[in-house]
Amino acid sequence: MKERVRWQDPVIQRRGIDQTRLVLEDYRADDPEFSFLVIGDTGTGSHRYNNPQREVAGLLQPHLADSSFMLHTGDVIYLVGSSEFYLDNFIKPYREFLVGGENPKAIAYDQMTFSRPILPVLGNHDYYNLPLLFGAISLTTLPVRRLLKFRRDFDVGWHGSKQGDAYARAFLDYLKALRLPGELDNHLNRHYTAKTDTGYCLRYEPGHFTRLPNRYYTFRYGGIDFFALDSNTFNDPIPLSTTPEGEARRQQLIQRRDRLEQEKLQILDASDKLNPDDPDDAEQLDDLQVKLSQIEEIIVDIEKQLAINKAVVTDTEQLDWLQQRLIESWHTDEVRGRVLYFHHPPYVTEATKWHQAQTLAVRDRLRNVLNGVAEAVGSLPQGRPIVDLVLNGHAHCLEYLKTMDTGHADSNINWIVCGGSGYSLRRQRQEGTDLMEGEAEERLVARSHLFVGRNGYATEKRRPYTCLRIDVQDGCPPKFVIRPFVTERYQKQWHRYAIDPFTI
Repeated sequence: MKERVRWQDPVIQRRGIDQTRLVLEDYRADDPEFSFLVIGDTGTGSHRYNNPQREVAGLLQPHLADSSFMLHTGDVIYLVGSSEFYLDNFIKPYREFLVGGENPKAIAYDQMTFSRPILPVLGNHDYYNLPLLFGAISLTTLPVRRLLKFRRDFDVGWHGSKQGDAYARAFLDYLKALRLPGELDNHLNRHYTAKTDTGYCLRYEPGHFTRLPNRYYTFRYGGIDFFALDSNTFNDPIPLSTTPEGEARRQQLIQRRDRLEQEKLQILDASDKLNPDDPDDAEQLDDLQVKLSQIEEIIVDIEKQLAINKAVVTDTEQLDWLQQRLIESWHTDEVRGRVLYFHHPPYVTEATKWHQAQTLAVRDRLRNVLNGVAEAVGSLPQGRPIVDLVLNGHAHCLEYLKTMDTGHADSNINWIVCGGSGYSLRRQRQEGTDLMEGEAEERLVARSHLFVGRNGYATEKRRPYTCLRIDVQDGCPPKFVIRPFVTERYQKQWHRYAIDPFTI
């Protein structure tokens, strides 16, 4: 990803360019009252009928004129981030945001220009390569005919993301492509002219030039500092120990992984009996997608824990950057609030995520950053949390949580998961709304105040897909009015409604 943006190229360094910052050029950037939209985990095209992603886009329509931009919390393209699926899974559903969107088939995925800004972060599926999806058992036992059908019905093409290359070409300023003499200089002269306190930076111009400078970045709007992170590079769990306890745990995980691989084959058998051109069968295929996606994520999490000789990857460069920028933000008088957004939620009550090792890793590393900020800024916050709001995806639901006294600087923060905007929805865990921590789970660290996800069974099954409008009010600290919107698939019909707004 560094190579794709020519990270710290000498030409860029000589100009004093900050490759982690952008300035959003519009006439409202200095207004202390503004609105923005939030979606996440959207990139599905497998629905032949009743595509939920397009339904969510319909929820957004009435708010486009009043909203300055839309944040995307990751997983733009399922299942493996392939460029093959950008037309159906992104360009067509969000054509109203794109220049030339009235003719979406004419828009190349790597030539998109947004008339209304969409500012995404990378999800795990945006990084996937094809072998990750199948696993050893599936890959060696899946007949060719079923493999072809599987690819068609489950958003799998003939290649993956190429380690995030499709996302980089779609959204980042892909400087690697500028090879001719003087081409980079000319490009920087045109697009890196915004002057900030950290140097020159990229000028994001809706309708003209809408690239992002890097996989993680920051921008300031209406006195609020927004920090977009790539959590894929700091979610590696610590491998299991070589103690007897660690070895016992390893064997448990291996057995569970093998059971899950067998369950994948059963899902493929079930899908082979369904006709995706039949609306009833298509809804059953959606249920199978839910199960398959959950299994794949659990297997990836298990594999990371089982790694023996693999070094734990922790993107300390990005985390150090975040810590320093948050410290600088607290020392900048014009900044009155701070919002983080990234893919993997540190706090969540969706059924499969709370006990995942990746969840624990992200929470631990973010805590270390916030602890460092709190120590550096001392009494400046005057009782306020280090950040006002954290937005995540990954869990396919809408959820609002608030941390309590965690013993760390992530206490008393508002957390919103917005990951139910198009792909298969998930249920809430049976343990309930209170999140406990510690070996004996003796410490209450967070509580869920709203959860919107898959619920009910058989004919009473409900699939509520969601998005957010957030209205930022004037004042310091700012208030955020959260407006959730729902389009629900229930008994073969779509039903749209709004959940009562709440203020944080």
